[in-house]
Amino acid sequence: MCRWLAYTGEPLRPSILILDTQHSVVAMSLNSPLGAETVNGDGFGFGWYPEDGGPGSMPATFRSIEPAWNDQNLREISHAVRSPLFFTHVRAAAGPPIQQTNCHPFRYENWLFMHNGYISEFGLIKRDLTYAVDPSLYAHIHGTTDSEVLFHLALTLGLADDPIKAMRDAIRMVESAGNKAGNQFPMQGTIAVSDGETLWAFRYSSQGRSRSLFHSADIPTLRGMYPDAERLSAFGEHAQVVVSEPLSDLPGVFLEVPESTVAVLDREGYRHEPFLEA
Repeated sequence: MCRWLAYTGEPLRPSILILDTQHSVVAMSLNSPLGAETVNGDGFGFGWYPEDGGPGSMPATFRSIEPAWNDQNLREISHAVRSPLFFTHVRAAAGPPIQQTNCHPFRYENWLFMHNGYISEFGLIKRDLTYAVDPSLYAHIHGTTDSEVLFHLALTLGLADDPIKAMRDAIRMVESAGNKAGNQFPMQGTIAVSDGETLWAFRYSSQGRSRSLFHSADIPTLRGMYPDAERLSAFGEHAQVVVSEPLSDLPGVFLEVPESTVAVLDREGYRHEPFLEA
């Protein structure tokens, strides 16, 4: 359906990861070996928190229906800014139309959200799920995707207070509505959520066969494994990446996030927690 990357750590130019890696996100937009679709050319999005922003600062977003490989503005912006936390997403539209408001990441106040996957047969349960969104949030749904509704469901259910519980409750609501409509496996995907300080990355599907998801090993470990790798000098001690597919072929650099798991990444490093049982 889509591919995405999220970074957290010391501020850097996003182009280092978006454009300049062996298997960059832009390269994935043209050729995604692990994706459900090889080409992800139906738009892209880039969201970043400012280098000089404090806790609770609002991220900036740039979204376009152009293919990521063909957009000069993405290259210019990702070279020009520096950010301690950013999201990038390339889209393969499976149903909702190709329009800017349907491109990820989605933003609400200091929150960013993006999703690779789908709510199966969303049209059958769209009304129920949309009506469950808090009325004060409803006006902030600008597009037509299942992902944006899921984000606003999680906001309704307390994302700001407990992101893991809110995502769990939102997905349970999706599965309950889907099951009532006769759909055995309503939920599929990997999800990234951030408040600008912590990054939560979820891997879950109702069928237990989720889209791929990986995160990088910690930088000190990688420097020990590859002492001659000059590229590692671009990253600080706290740099961490979560991505749909490994950005390089070097063994041990990227670790797979297990099924039905949330990876929590912050200044302390990363940890895994059980999320939902399919």
